[in-house]
Amino acid sequence: MAQHKIGAEDRKEAAATLMTDMKAVAARMRELIVGMPPHDLLGYVYSQHTLRAMSQHDTAGTPRKAEGPDDLINQNQFLLEYIHAVLASDPAPEKVEFSEEKCAELFELSNKLMGQAMFYAIATSADTKDGAFGPDTADIEFRAKSSWILLRGHRYQVLEGEFYRYVLAPHDAVLKEIYGVGAEEVAAGFQAMADSARTGQAFAIEEMMKQFEAAQAFAAAKGKPLADVMDQWVTENKDQSQATGRAIDDMFRGGIANVSRHTDLPPDLLADLAYERGEEKEFFAEGEYCGTPYRTLPARKKPLIKLGADYFAVDRCFIRDAGYRALLFNLLQRKPAYKAEFNERQKVMSEAAFADILSAQLPDAKVFQEVYYKDPVSKQWSENDTLILIDDVLYIVEAKAGAAATIASPASDFGRHAQSVQDLVIKAYKQCERFFNYLNSADEVPLYHLVDGKYVECTRLRRADYRVMLPIGLTVESFSPFSAFCKELPELVPLLGRHAFISLAIDDLFVLRRFLPTPGEFAHYMEVRQAVAALRRAHLFDELDHLGAYLQKNRVDVEMAEQLKEGADFVVWDGMSSDVDRSFEGETWETDPRPTQDYPDEMLKLLGALNATRKPGWLRVESYLRNTDGTARKQFADMLAELRKSLNQHNGRYFIYGQEGEAPFFVWLHRSGGIIDWQEVNDKASAAALVTPGQTTTGLIIEATAAGTYKAASTFIVTPPADRTDANADIFEDAERMKRRAKNPGQPKKPAVQRLAPALGTAKVGRNAPCPCGSGLKYKKCHGK
Repeated sequence: MAQHKIGAEDRKEAAATLMTDMKAVAARMRELIVGMPPHDLLGYVYSQHTLRAMSQHDTAGTPRKAEGPDDLINQNQFLLEYIHAVLASDPAPEKVEFSEEKCAELFELSNKLMGQAMFYAIATSADTKDGAFGPDTADIEFRAKSSWILLRGHRYQVLEGEFYRYVLAPHDAVLKEIYGVGAEEVAAGFQAMADSARTGQAFAIEEMMKQFEAAQAFAAAKGKPLADVMDQWVTENKDQSQATGRAIDDMFRGGIANVSRHTDLPPDLLADLAYERGEEKEFFAEGEYCGTPYRTLPARKKPLIKLGADYFAVDRCFIRDAGYRALLFNLLQRKPAYKAEFNERQKVMSEAAFADILSAQLPDAKVFQEVYYKDPVSKQWSENDTLILIDDVLYIVEAKAGAAATIASPASDFGRHAQSVQDLVIKAYKQCERFFNYLNSADEVPLYHLVDGKYVECTRLRRADYRVMLPIGLTVESFSPFSAFCKELPELVPLLGRHAFISLAIDDLFVLRRFLPTPGEFAHYMEVRQAVAALRRAHLFDELDHLGAYLQKNRVDVEMAEQLKEGADFVVWDGMSSDVDRSFEGETWETDPRPTQDYPDEMLKLLGALNATRKPGWLRVESYLRNTDGTARKQFADMLAELRKSLNQHNGRYFIYGQEGEAPFFVWLHRSGGIIDWQEVNDKASAAALVTPGQTTTGLIIEATAAGTYKAASTFIVTPPADRTDANADIFEDAERMKRRAKNPGQPKKPAVQRLAPALGTAKVGRNAPCPCGSGLKYKKCHGK
């Protein structure tokens, strides 16, 4: 029998059927939710997660091996959003009745609706031939729709307060004026909401056990059964009995979502973030997508709901973005005159965020805010938000708002949804592009600040000084997965043919700084991140997946590029953030060790010395070493350790180290406290450079002790002689000896090594004399520091 090939008309018909079915399921869910007491319903839904967690551990508390994927979190979250939507849309009826059977039906219907919505995403995206993202628009449209259904914010609840503290700080005075509390108190309130959701039930169980044991002890002291003295215990221990009542409420009646009780936020502020029962009129209004997940959920607009006299955070995953937007919106509603100052303060905060949050990753960096230059094409003055210069790495950061893309549904108008994202990304990209073109317009270009209406030169830049240049678009709010997929936009090509554009959000920075604490780690991550951004048709979901992939695999871009070369049409890595996710789960997450890449201890010491010294070229060395895989790292560390241990017998040791296809390093290991014979160093380095003609050899001098302490490390210029003369004949002869040793089959296959006799009696270099390393700087400003 011939198989029927599914075509566009079939998919269109299937989509129409799915939409009809979704509306019917949503209507039944609405009916069930309205008919039950909201507190009892919430308690039931929250308890399912606790019961599942308990079932996954044995009696000793050891986790059992999972038999398959656990979708309960997604299922619960999807249902909670619908409960919030119904409570916001329907007034409280006079008569309600809790039914466990109806709860079971509700879970079943919720899962069914979620599945139908996913099939709808497939059916309505498959026939998109072209669009904003070129030939990949259909796949990206599907991902946008499926993320709209399933993704509820890839965020870490323990960091809520940190985010709010930072982004609300500029408005501290107005918050105090309007609500009576400042940014610190508001941030603490949002963190308390998150903590209650994360640990509330566990604490409730502990409290109930504690009070039960206290009551048992009371009964034992009285010499009577517990049932006989329970009333007396309650009368004599009112505080404890009230604590028990609150714990029971948290456990069984949705009390962990009661933000009136679990936070100190003032009622006026909570009211601005909350729906009254029946206030929402749009979600279930007649028309296309009525009541389905493809309408904008009320929780995306206001995350709280008022039940009786208290406010509840039914769905905690929209607290971050929806709470932030609703709070700022109502702040301006209450004080319209603050609008102009508000915009200026938001601008200053967002433009400073990258350098501010990542200050530990950017030590001694030159940071320029609001830099101006005269565009050689338009002849008009242009401005960029933030320029950061650290060693040979340049960051140009353009800050933009990011709300529209998280509110508008991709189903109702994918083109508009995509356009709102493009407006964020392309605008920042174009500003970066204009800056890079200006930087490329001359060997050296001036930059200016605008001071009292006049352009005043603040620095000069040479493109040739920067090995890595990173154009970055930074938003306050995340708009994953679009931020990752925007590289498929035809307009977004690597600037000057090699510098790919990266989109980040402020809350990404709070995570990155925890896992990449040193300047070298962060700079190398950004290099790899940029390399992945340059790969079309190769995707990770969001920044946390990028981070997880980097920690697990290092050169993610190389592996993805290989998969594309092997014939893959589209490469997507999913779930790469799992190690990062787990590091925020435990009670001791702040002090627990975080996942890192593996480095031998010897290499870590050298990286630490480079970071401590921070002489020009240090980030290039870090990048070079961090690019290596596990095998190469071990070989390098073993070589370093072998020579370092002999420093008590030798004043200096050296070897040549290089990876295939990379310019090599001449590494000179110098005994700490000894005098460097720069003539010897430069001659040996020059000979090493002659061994690898056509490649630029860089010198790396390391000060260490035989016991394993690395004091300092820095690069120096290697300038081999172009022609042989009587004066430099010994350098050419030394180079020949190095070549013969490298070819000697009896030698181990490892980097070339030579021993050096102690350089005794060498004259000390004067502080104001030119540094013998060849940098052109005075000795006191270079290796004499």
